Amino acid sequence: MLTDKEIIHLTKLSKEIRKQILKMIVKANASHIAPSFSIVELLVYLYEKVLRIDPKKPDDPDRDKFILSKGWAVSGLYSILAHKGFFDKKLLNSYCENGSKMIGMTTINKIPGIEASTGSIGHGLPIAAGMAMALKLNKINQRVYVIIGDGECDEGSIWETALIASHHKLNNLIAIIDYNKWQSFGRTNEVLNLEPLKSKWQAFNWQVIEINGHNFNEIESAINKSYLSKNKPIMIIAHTIKGKGLSIIEDDNDYHYKTPRIQELIVAKREGLI
Repeated sequence: MLTDKEIIHLTKLSKEIRKQILKMIVKANASHIAPSFSIVELLVYLYEKVLRIDPKKPDDPDRDKFILSKGWAVSGLYSILAHKGFFDKKLLNSYCENGSKMIGMTTINKIPGIEASTGSIGHGLPIAAGMAMALKLNKINQRVYVIIGDGECDEGSIWETALIASHHKLNNLIAIIDYNKWQSFGRTNEVLNLEPLKSKWQAFNWQVIEINGHNFNEIESAINKSYLSKNKPIMIIAHTIKGKGLSIIEDDNDYHYKTPRIQELIVAKREGLI
């Protein structure tokens, strides 16, 4: 159980990350603020409490690895990487500008701390499974974490990987579904119903844990349970709210693409995000 002091710190940092995301997206006239906001607590907890990564040695072969499969939410990942010291925070000001390294999808070999080029849906989990298998073969005791979108679960590559990971007993693979119930053009249960989602992953022989993806104690409990898995990969189904943290955009799929304007910024200022 996290202490009150730890929760205060993680909550405060989550707000700072959302402030940075909002600033970047408004300045760049860019999109994808809502899917970035929905994973902030997950990113903050992983980078503050879990991942064994040295920002000064981002290519250390013995590091843990994190992949953001829903690469369109990269503004959140850039923000936490900058906070952890992987690169100068000033670089965030160039987000989505012409010629900038900080493009709107996760791209390898551009920014320290980015492990894979993603955004084509369904790709991140197979990459993560390959990394986890390589760690096993090389007897390296590190873990691979990956956040996937719920809409990505429409892809066959996700379920092929589900089979492969369980067959090879990749208990060093921890996947998290950002289950905000939206995908790019509608509700997930209307586009292609995923339910019963927990039972599906259990049927593929994964250890499955369901949580509130904005609750730090539940996130910590899920991660702690994942360490106990002896021969199964771990799937954490994180129930989240798209756009979480700015009331005017919460659970509104328009902000998968829409850039916050005057009205949204008025509310953001009132809620302490500006």
